[in-house]
Amino acid sequence: MLNLLFALAVTASPQVKPATNTACPVLGGKVSEKSKTVVARGQEYRICCGGCDTTLLKNPDKYLGKDGTPKNAKM
Repeated sequence: MLNLLFALAVTASPQVKPATNTACPVLGGKVSEKSKTVVARGQEYRICCGGCDTTLLKNPDKYLGKDGTPKNAKM
């Protein structure tokens, strides 16, 4: 029964968009496909170090544009 509930919860949850950023949205350090990730606003972001996850989650508006693009992203 518990497995069924878990399966339903996973199926019902919205899909998270995969990370595409090449710089940490918080500190701007280089990130790679092996970097730690965090999910904010339904989007996955690669971060450069362990402290950046809580910083980004605490105040995503400071680091992310309305469309989810990191504010420090090069245009």
